Amino acid sequence: MAPLIRVGLIGLSSSAKTSWASSAHLPYLLSPTGSAKFEIVALLNSSVDAAKSAIVHYKLPASTRAYGNPDDLAADPDVDLVVCNTRVDKHHETIRPSVAAGKLVYSEWPLTQDVEHTKDLYNLAKEKGTLHKTVVGVQGGVTTLAEKLREVLAEGRIGKVLSVEVISSGGVNDRDTLPTYLSYFTERKIGGNPFTIGFAHLFDFVQSVNGDVSSIKSTVQLQRPLNKIIDKATGEVVETKQSDVPDLIHVQGKLADSPNTAKDATINFRFRKGQPFPGDWETVWTVVGEKGELRVTSPGAALQVASNSDQIAIKLHDFAKSGELEEIKWKFDDWQLELPVPARNVGKVYEAIAKGGGYPTFELALKRHEQLQEILGDWKA
Repeated sequence: MAPLIRVGLIGLSSSAKTSWASSAHLPYLLSPTGSAKFEIVALLNSSVDAAKSAIVHYKLPASTRAYGNPDDLAADPDVDLVVCNTRVDKHHETIRPSVAAGKLVYSEWPLTQDVEHTKDLYNLAKEKGTLHKTVVGVQGGVTTLAEKLREVLAEGRIGKVLSVEVISSGGVNDRDTLPTYLSYFTERKIGGNPFTIGFAHLFDFVQSVNGDVSSIKSTVQLQRPLNKIIDKATGEVVETKQSDVPDLIHVQGKLADSPNTAKDATINFRFRKGQPFPGDWETVWTVVGEKGELRVTSPGAALQVASNSDQIAIKLHDFAKSGELEEIKWKFDDWQLELPVPARNVGKVYEAIAKGGGYPTFELALKRHEQLQEILGDWKA
């Protein structure tokens, strides 16, 4: 049996209003599947006391080491894998020492708040020769849903892809309100918002199936610059904040040539913050081929955290069979079904780490950050 991979978690908080670490990472790591491969040995929080509090709160072993400084975690010889779940603008400063130390580092997406900080981490890992030891949490490409779609395309069921269209709404639950703990979604400088998270995750997911997008032409708009900030406990509006984050994104481009994609195939992508028109799917993704079409419909935009396989449907229209639609079945692995929804595809990333490859790296993260910058161009609110 291979030795356990020893994990140092950054950002597992006992007091945070939202915690991706506790809802998506911890359930996998503590599950029978995860604990057979990984062991949590250290926590890094804003202070040693905060880390100690989280150790007690989540009933981790008393031997778990508590850190309040990124350099101390990076220097721990008993930590093999560092996993970052802080707010986006803290990613760079908390993981850079571990990248410099040559550790295996897994950071949630967005990797950093902008291209410059992302490029710094990428260059550092490249200089160290450790790009293969970097992981970023754009988990769409490793999902069973993406695997099934790639399989259908590779089989030539619709012939070569001619075009792709995606129409989606989401990113947050409402078009012009935010809970207090997400009020920073109105500030581009923080790096975490519906554009860099909601849109970007879906944009990455689509590219993981249909190929990278180039020759990007885009139009972005801020339709609702004022956002009401709601206290979820009382339902009251505590303030109104001016946003500088676009809430409507249109992207057109070309798909990379591949054995499954025709030359000069195109993509048309529209993402709108908030709810869809009542009764509509939140996401409709259509892949038009020479011999047929694939359509994915979902009640949510976050396909990378797909709720379950009976809500996200894949249907195939073979043009030779006029009007007939075939439902393409897909399902989670059995071990995924034992986990809460957010942990299922995060667990797939960990499974790839345990196998030593097949996960998205900082190289992909830099490419996606550069695409986001290209989409925005010189746009300002």
